[in-house]
Amino acid sequence: MAIEVGSVVEGRVTGITNFGAFVELSSGETGLIHISEVADAYVKDIKDFLQEDQIIKVKVINIEDGKIGLSLRRVNDAPRRSKQDLKAFEEKLNKFLKESEKRQSDLKRATDSKRGGRGGGRNF
Repeated sequence: MAIEVGSVVEGRVTGITNFGAFVELSSGETGLIHISEVADAYVKDIKDFLQEDQIIKVKVINIEDGKIGLSLRRVNDAPRRSKQDLKAFEEKLNKFLKESEKRQSDLKRATDSKRGGRGGGRNF
């Protein structure tokens, strides 16, 4: 089975270093989980999350010059949004901001007219 970017595969942790963990994949190839790809939280010691000979599922995040980059924290990630989804969101956001600015200015105008001039009509 060929390993592709984005696929989730099973592997065995073969080594742990200060910067990450080496994982032997089911295909026999070895990849690296960088310490930043172990968990969403700050990872001070990778041994708090992984042990040697542990079987884990990892996501292939890149393959470059024969090196395989893996991620433990992205295994259950939702698929990324498309450009169309982002464009639709931006349009909705812009519409909301325009309406919100109009409401704010209307509210300010109404509030200022009720206050009157300086002193607000108070005579002490």
